[in-house]
Amino acid sequence: MGSLVAAQSDKQKILEEKRQALIEEIKQINTLLFNTKREEKSVLTQVEDLNSRIYARQNLIRITNQQANLLTRKINDNLSKISQLRDELSELKEDYAKMITKSYKSKSQQNRIMFLLSSENFLQAYKRLQYINQYTKHRKKQGESIKKKTILLQTLNVDLIEQKKIKRVLIEENKIAKANLTKEKKDQEILIASLKRNEGRFTNQIKTKQREANKIDKQIETLIKEAIAASNKSKGKENSAKESSITFALTAEAKVLSTSFTNNKGKLPWPVKNGVVVKQYGKQQHPQLPNVTTFNSGVEIATESNAKARAVFNGVVLEIQQLKGANKAIYIQHGNYISIYNNMAKILVKKGDKVTIKQDLGTVFTNPSTGKTILKFLIYKNTIRMNPADWVFKM
Repeated sequence: MGSLVAAQSDKQKILEEKRQALIEEIKQINTLLFNTKREEKSVLTQVEDLNSRIYARQNLIRITNQQANLLTRKINDNLSKISQLRDELSELKEDYAKMITKSYKSKSQQNRIMFLLSSENFLQAYKRLQYINQYTKHRKKQGESIKKKTILLQTLNVDLIEQKKIKRVLIEENKIAKANLTKEKKDQEILIASLKRNEGRFTNQIKTKQREANKIDKQIETLIKEAIAASNKSKGKENSAKESSITFALTAEAKVLSTSFTNNKGKLPWPVKNGVVVKQYGKQQHPQLPNVTTFNSGVEIATESNAKARAVFNGVVLEIQQLKGANKAIYIQHGNYISIYNNMAKILVKKGDKVTIKQDLGTVFTNPSTGKTILKFLIYKNTIRMNPADWVFKM
C-alpha cells in the first residue's frame, strides 16, 4: 500500500511539473508570438502562431485532466481508508473499554495477590503471573494502537481536505483553459476559411519558402563537406569516393570532446535562454492544407528581441557563414559534431575561437515585418543531420 501511495505521489509530482511547464510555454507563446510590435501578420503566420498556442493549450487540458483523475482516485482511496479506520477504531475502543472495566473491577493489589496465592502450585502461580503481565502489555498495546490509528485518521482527513481543494482549483483552471481554447478555435476557423478561399496562393507561398529553405540547407551541407575535406587534407587523410558520408579526422582531444558530446545527448542546454519551439524538426504535413508538406532541417525557436544565441556545448568556432538569401550562421564544432545557429544579426565570436557551454555567440535577428525573433538551430554528426530535440534537454 505504501509503495502504491508513493508511486501515485511521484506521478502527481511529474504531472504537476509538466503542467507548470505548459503554463510557462503558453506564457512564452503569448509574449513571443502575440505581443510583437507589428500586427500586420500574414494569414499563414497567424495560423502558425495560433496552432502553437492551441496545441500547447490542448496539452495543458490533457495533463490537468490526468491530474484531476489521479486526485479522484487518491480521494476515493482515502475515503475507503478513513471508513476502514473508523470501523477498526470503533472496534478497538469497544475492546479497550471492556478491558478497562474488567481491569477496574480487579485492579486492587490485594485481588492480584489473592489471585496468585490461590494457585494450587508454583507452576500455576507462574502462569498466572505471566497472564497478568501479558494482559497489562496487551492493554497498553491496544491503547497505543488506538492513539496511532487516531493520528492516522486525522492525517488522512487533512490530506483529503487538501486533495479536494487542489482538485477544485484544477477543475476551475481547466474550465478557463477550455473557454480560451474554444475562443482560439473560433479564431482559427475564421483564418482557415480565409486559407481555403485562397488555398492555391498560400500553397505557393509555402512552397516558395520551402525552396528557399532547401537552398540554405544545401549551402550549410556544402560548407560542412568542405570543412571536413579541408580538415582531412591537412591531416593527410583522404576519404574514399565510395564512402556514403565523409567524416572528420579527429585529434585525440577532439575524440574526447566528441565522446563527451555523445554522452550528453538529451542533456544539452537550450541555444537561447528563453524561447519556445515554433517549428519542429523533420517532415510535417500542414494542419490546415492537407496537400502541403514541408521539411525542416532543424528546430525554429521564437525568443525575445535582442536575445543572445549561446553555445550548447564546449567547442571551436568552425565557421561564420553569410548565407545567400538569409542572415549569418555560426558553426561550432564539438569533435565530429557541429551545432549551427542560423539567423544571426550580430556576431560575438570569430572563426577558430574556443567557446564554452552557454557562452554567448551573437544576437538573433528580429524580423522588422513581423517583429519576431527566430533562431534556427541545427545539429550534424559529420554530414548526417540530427534532430536537435533528441539532444537538448526537454526541447
